[in-house]
Amino acid sequence: MILSAILWGMILAFVAALGWKIFQLVKAPRDAALRAVTLCLLSAACSFTLAREPFAGWIASVGGPGAPRLVQNLFVLSMVFWLMCFYLYSAAAGTAEGTRRARREALLLALAAIGLVTATVAAGIHDHGAGFRRSDLSDPALVSFYLVADVYLVYALSMALRWTCAYARASQRPAATGLWLAAAGIGAMAASCTIRTVLTVVRSQGGTVPPAVTWASSVIIALGVPLFLIGVSYPGVATRIAVVRVRRQHRRMYRRLGPLWQMLNEAYPEHTLYRMPTKQWRDHLLPLGVHRRYYRRVIECRDGLVRISPRLAPTTVLAEDQSGWADDLADRLCAALRSKQLQEAPAQAVAVAMPLTQTLEDDAHQLAQLSDAVRRRRVRAGAKPSDRESETS
Repeated sequence: MILSAILWGMILAFVAALGWKIFQLVKAPRDAALRAVTLCLLSAACSFTLAREPFAGWIASVGGPGAPRLVQNLFVLSMVFWLMCFYLYSAAAGTAEGTRRARREALLLALAAIGLVTATVAAGIHDHGAGFRRSDLSDPALVSFYLVADVYLVYALSMALRWTCAYARASQRPAATGLWLAAAGIGAMAASCTIRTVLTVVRSQGGTVPPAVTWASSVIIALGVPLFLIGVSYPGVATRIAVVRVRRQHRRMYRRLGPLWQMLNEAYPEHTLYRMPTKQWRDHLLPLGVHRRYYRRVIECRDGLVRISPRLAPTTVLAEDQSGWADDLADRLCAALRSKQLQEAPAQAVAVAMPLTQTLEDDAHQLAQLSDAVRRRRVRAGAKPSDRESETS
């Protein structure tokens, strides 16, 4: 039960990582490093899927008993090759050096693939490939098959581990965290492949291997694969979480600004930045819709305050640490908006509810405090608070 849960967790993590990379690649199809990561995960998916029924049975019916093992290992070698290419393209971004080095690595991959195909054909001739079914390491061709695959994997994973650690030391969080997790996974996979190489040599010479060693090798790679997938996905997931947090903050501030915006918008409807009606569902579902409506509301509130500021006598530049400034300003603002002199020629605008630092977020925070005071004033006056958010969507 536990092993089944772990397996399904690995599958879900892998599908999520692959789906995320495909999504990123669709948005940036010319990114060579991203393409290498996507092909790496896609190769891993093919190696995992084609080694199981009914695909393995179909492949065996066409190519013989050793064909499923050959196809699986070819995709595994392709996986680690594209993993190396990711670092090659990343280190030489925008230059031809990464492509040249990737071609040299492709030559080694081709040699390893030729070795696997040759060993498979030789093992198939001997005993019609029955050695693959029995994992009979007395057959030299079968021993060559496993050694070629394991040696290439150890080489490729060791190179990828070295580059991953180098990138992790030079990166900042969250990228560094993801790289260190990926490095742990790659290191575990390299260790498992090294153990398998040694075990293959021992068994081919007639030696016996304690079951605990074989079990340890399986456990190490079972831990390494999900660690690698988590590491690859971690920076993107962390970024999306941060984006969601910002969206929630902007949505909350947008609603807090509602009472102030409604009052100023009724007095100065010409300050609305976008007065053409839009499709509500589309604007709310678009990722940037929340930010656009939030920024627009902040600007409209500030424009309205600039317009009414000459009527807010006495003029006072209030600091954030002065208690009660928002309630006092809300009272004077409501009184000024009820005045009959709104349509007179405007006087010189003055600073009203200005933040201590000139940033949009601080400005929004200052306006939100004033809007909260307007809402409290309406509640005291017995008016029902409302927020016409749809009018600025």
